[in-house]
Amino acid sequence: MMEVKAVVRPNKLSALRVALLEMPEFPGMTVSKVEGCSAPSKVNKANIKDELTDYSAKVRLEIICNAEIAGAIMEKIVSVCQTGQIGDGVVWCTPVPKAFFIAKSTGS
Repeated sequence: MMEVKAVVRPNKLSALRVALLEMPEFPGMTVSKVEGCSAPSKVNKANIKDELTDYSAKVRLEIICNAEIAGAIMEKIVSVCQTGQIGDGVVWCTPVPKAFFIAKSTGS
């Protein structure tokens, strides 16, 4: 199992959700509202106000999936969310040694 995580622009979430749901083995995702900023070396700050107020709204996705589809999910996130501008986000993947899906038992 793998955990795919991504931080992306909120305005891309709707299109990303549609694209991911089209994937046959997509297992679902958790979405959280987060804030973040770029590395100082990547963005020119005009003044101290810009330095202190550079946080921007983002959404963070967390997806637990089979290792076989983790790469395809990551590629889909990049292709849908990429605008070519600084601040598009980041996608990464980490191994999950063990995971259980919690569901209501259908037994008696």
